[in-house]
Amino acid sequence: MDRLELIRDAVLKKRFRAFLVSNITNIHYLTGFSGSSALLLITAGGAYFFTDFRYREQSLQEVKGCEIVVPKGSLMACVKRVLRRMGIGLLGFELSAPFLLYHSLKRSLRLRPVDGLVESLRVKKDRYELSRIREAVRRAEAAFTAVKGHLKKGTSEVSFARRLELRLKREGCVRLPFDIIVASGERSALPHARATQRRLHGGDLVIIDWGGEADGYFSDMTRSFIVKGEDIGAKVAIYNTVRRANRKAIKEVAPGRKTRDIDRVARDFISRSGYGRYFGHGTGHGVGLDIHEPPRISWIGEETLEKGMVFTIEPGIYVPGLGGVRIEDMVVVTGKGRKVMTGL
Repeated sequence: MDRLELIRDAVLKKRFRAFLVSNITNIHYLTGFSGSSALLLITAGGAYFFTDFRYREQSLQEVKGCEIVVPKGSLMACVKRVLRRMGIGLLGFELSAPFLLYHSLKRSLRLRPVDGLVESLRVKKDRYELSRIREAVRRAEAAFTAVKGHLKKGTSEVSFARRLELRLKREGCVRLPFDIIVASGERSALPHARATQRRLHGGDLVIIDWGGEADGYFSDMTRSFIVKGEDIGAKVAIYNTVRRANRKAIKEVAPGRKTRDIDRVARDFISRSGYGRYFGHGTGHGVGLDIHEPPRISWIGEETLEKGMVFTIEPGIYVPGLGGVRIEDMVVVTGKGRKVMTGL
């Protein structure tokens, strides 16, 4: 059963005659369209893909299983005309839909928001998706291996980030999932710091968070380092604590486990080690067509792990005035446990 059939079945189970997909990543997942402007209408009898003139030829090449509609005017006006012709007055729509879209629709239709319908399909990766994510990991690791020799005293954060970005593109990444994070010294205590002109000094903690891409699928990993220097005992202790928390959490990954249970393993270990107040973010997140997607590995995570789910395990400790450590790996849930996708 293809993805359009799966989402149509899910729509019918919700007792909708029609469902409008507006999230462009979800549209890409369902149709293969790689452009940036489209709407997808799923009905009991078919699927209608709406886009503008800029993407007419592209949609004819990429989109499968849909009737392609390229109106001269507004996409929304065209969607409403199609619904009116079908006699549909109740429309399901994505909870993430822009307010303007909702405002335009509510004048002539009864609307029912639905949260996570397409995302519930996306959360379990098929063989093709796993192959693309593995390639994104390979590209990310190859790029880092090629430039890691520049990670030394005197190198600026931003110059290392630029080298890594260029190498990622040489490895085949068409785009990057996010701006590369390089944070050193006291700045490494900022979990999502931007790279600056600050130069690395002896004894610095350094966090590098980067990702690769392959055919629209992303990878995400973080490595932390201590620049050779003096008085690094406290920093080594933090590093070893995070590393052990990472490994303990990974070992708990298996089908049937709750995501909050995985988070608890890492969080409890860090707390018992005396650093609990310095670990404030979740332990991980899903990765795929989006760099942050379900499942959510956190203390409030409700999802049950299933085979094919791909996510990060990334505990961290961030001590103001000293620095921070984060170690992030990607794992895929297998039939009996897990497999670590990252290897550096």
